[in-house]
Amino acid sequence: MKDTKLFQPGILEPIPPVARFVLFDLAQPRVDAPAIREALARLSPWADGSDVVLGIGPALVEALGARIPGLRPFPELSGHGVQVPATPGTLWCWVRGDDLGHLLHLTRRVQKALAPAFVVRHVVDAFRHAVGESGFGKDLTSYEDGTENPVGEAAQEAAFAAGLGEGLDGASYVAVQQWVHDLDAFDALTSEAQDHHIGRRRSDNEELDDSPTSAHVKRTAQESFDPPAFLLRRSMPWMMSMQAGLMFVAFGKSLDAFEAQMRRMAGQDDGVVDAMFRISKPVTGAYFWCPPMREGRLDLRRLGL
Repeated sequence: MKDTKLFQPGILEPIPPVARFVLFDLAQPRVDAPAIREALARLSPWADGSDVVLGIGPALVEALGARIPGLRPFPELSGHGVQVPATPGTLWCWVRGDDLGHLLHLTRRVQKALAPAFVVRHVVDAFRHAVGESGFGKDLTSYEDGTENPVGEAAQEAAFAAGLGEGLDGASYVAVQQWVHDLDAFDALTSEAQDHHIGRRRSDNEELDDSPTSAHVKRTAQESFDPPAFLLRRSMPWMMSMQAGLMFVAFGKSLDAFEAQMRRMAGQDDGVVDAMFRISKPVTGAYFWCPPMREGRLDLRRLGL
């Protein structure tokens, strides 16, 4: 078993009742490395890895003159009638809790700690929906989300890096996408067609053997890849006015598993596009490196702190 003291604990903890996904950019392209390091040092007491999970984007690593093995830009995929956009991010915070008012104040503290070097670019408020006996929440389509998540030691193996050295072991690589659902299009489908889009029966969450090859479950079956593409999903529904969807969040020991799944979903492997694209589309896509912990604080030594 890996040393859990190295992990940002929020990655393994259950999905919170409410959360905010906050994306920061540098205030200006010419913010120097010392100012960035000072801002990250001020942030450290608030980014405890539990209430605030922190992710560092490739551009920020580059701005600090550092290198994180395996961190790379998000790949933009197009073709087969779908578009998977790349929207690079500089610094990402998953602000977690059980009260939106508390999260607002925590977000403001994070914002003030990072100023003036960083500014807020985008905020998405998210929530846990319809938790059942299994403990998993549901997507807004009312299908359970995260059924295939690894658990226990398997979750640690999938989500956290090991064997890379101090300051890297215990880190995680996260893929973040905001998907916008077309719930009217989904509601227009028959119950059977909805089940075949997902590849499971909504009534009992059982996988359907006779679902088409485009069914989401078949496109993303983690054990069907070579090597197996296991990820730890921590996705959450979001809504703003009458628009809604899913913040897809997947942690891995590298970015390879997510990339393999996303390429197959987009039809890059065999021309078969995941049925999810008929009822939803991604509008953002970014990769981040979530640093490990050291003595209860973020371990940022690989960034020069």
